[in-house]
Amino acid sequence: MKKSVLITGATSGIGEACARRFAKEGYKLILTARRTERLESIKAELEAEGAEVKTLVFDVRDAQAAKNAIESLDGEWSVIDVLVNNAGLALGLEKEYEGDADDWNTMIDTNIKGLLTMTRLIVPAMVARNEGHVINIGSVAGDAAYAGGNVYCATKAAVKTITDGLRIDVAETAVRVTNIKPGLVETNFSNVRFHGDDKRAEKVYQGITPLTGDDIADVVVYAASAPKHVQIAEVLVLATHQANGSVIYRK
Repeated sequence: MKKSVLITGATSGIGEACARRFAKEGYKLILTARRTERLESIKAELEAEGAEVKTLVFDVRDAQAAKNAIESLDGEWSVIDVLVNNAGLALGLEKEYEGDADDWNTMIDTNIKGLLTMTRLIVPAMVARNEGHVINIGSVAGDAAYAGGNVYCATKAAVKTITDGLRIDVAETAVRVTNIKPGLVETNFSNVRFHGDDKRAEKVYQGITPLTGDDIADVVVYAASAPKHVQIAEVLVLATHQANGSVIYRK
């Protein structure tokens, strides 16, 4: 039986790249996101290439909608071998005392509580089967705060701690837990952060060759493909001229 992977936030960036990469590896894909049209477009494209794809439309911030979606999976689709908790975002780059409370709530509800919701819904079955893999997409931002990052950095620090805690909790089982921490990746991340300000977003990547979603997807699939006795606990992936979350050399 083919292995299956569930990827949240699968309609763009790292999530979409992971979907395409896992499809090449022969996985069945369960793709989740908020945008129905975009999900169906990706599904049609991947199915034309021979992949088996199921889509679930919901926002990870809505715990009941997530529960309903996961409970709708039946038969072989209900067995999830790999969970990629990718859905997440940054909003704003203001000083903490000038920040927007709505932005804070969206980041906390998506990056932390959404990840916890998906983990709670899917990991118990992995533990019962004594098999499975949870791959959380963290960030270099979780290692140390940078100017204007405050709440976003805090959410990714939480992802690291939550990931480490889960790894401890399932240590007596064969379930594996991984935290992938990307640095500067050129996706729509900065466009979202700056609320659609394309010119400001473009400046983030000027003077450096950033990572791509495909680069991170390669690492995700590498972790998932490791022998069963090998657990890739954490991987920090940076662009060549990036030293950490705040030190970037630009030409």
